[in-house]
Amino acid sequence: MTGAPVTRLPGASVVICTYTHERWADTVAAVESVRAQDVAAEVIVVVDHNPALLARARRALPRHVRVLRNAGRRGLSGGRNTAVSAASGEVVVFLDDDAAARPGWLRALLTPYADPDVVAVGGAAYPRWPRRRPGTLPASGSAASGELDWIVGCTYAGQSSGRAEVRNLMGCSMSVRREAFAHVGGFAEDLGRVGRTPLGCEETEFCIRLRQAYRRMGQAARIVLEPAAKVDHRVSPDRTGWAYLRRRSWSEGLSKATVARRVGTDAALSTERTYVTRILPRAVIRELSAGRPASAAAIVTALLCTIAGFARGAASAAAVRPRTGARPPAVVAVAEPYQARCA
Repeated sequence: MTGAPVTRLPGASVVICTYTHERWADTVAAVESVRAQDVAAEVIVVVDHNPALLARARRALPRHVRVLRNAGRRGLSGGRNTAVSAASGEVVVFLDDDAAARPGWLRALLTPYADPDVVAVGGAAYPRWPRRRPGTLPASGSAASGELDWIVGCTYAGQSSGRAEVRNLMGCSMSVRREAFAHVGGFAEDLGRVGRTPLGCEETEFCIRLRQAYRRMGQAARIVLEPAAKVDHRVSPDRTGWAYLRRRSWSEGLSKATVARRVGTDAALSTERTYVTRILPRAVIRELSAGRPASAAAIVTALLCTIAGFARGAASAAAVRPRTGARPPAVVAVAEPYQARCA
């Protein structure tokens, strides 16, 4: 009796970007979690403008790990673009330096690529709290994802619990076909986290730009969330308080304003409308009904700070608008080396 045909998984390059000695133990754990997967992959660690950490990584990490310095602009996007230019896998996978992949993570991320229309796949991230879930990031149950878990880079309430097509992926655990970078370029290096500055939305902008580029070419481009690809994301104590809640929400608003200016407001805010009008009001009512007014206040605070950041970003951006059709600087930096290598 003949068994079902086995689908070949694409080759993968797993990228881990890091910038500080404070996360050294986390970085080592992230590398080991990739090494423990049941699918082999190239592993690339990119160090962001920290010569001492670069030397330490080259000295201490296993020999099979490629350690690179960020050849781009300081920040996460520059590190990712450096890795993309050097990667050899058919799929480039990004794992945060403070996240550890669970068994089966890589196989789950790569399986949807059997569909040729799939250009990017992301997974689910679950917070590993310093002690317990803080009141500033409430959830409906002890094991549930909270509505504000995006603040700490994790899966949040309202996202699909099964494989589904989505607008954009979370950077903590995401993957992209390497060939896609030749069409769309890289991550915008003037977006995203730089050191401890909690900016974001580079993945949102990239995914929207990715789909738009394929649409212009008359090709389908599916971006898929695969919750079976799971990672545990460590949350440091400084990210559980009110100060970080306000700062991260404000920064999210600023970043969303930049994304809206680049790809259009409708595309930039399509998912957020449902989140703001349905998910958050239900969460506020739930917390108030359960006698947790401080948690309800945290949800409202996050929303108001995000709106204020967006308004500030939109007002600032109005005075400096790019040329129509202009591409972010990072696009050329990644697309040209890739095209040259493949020519």
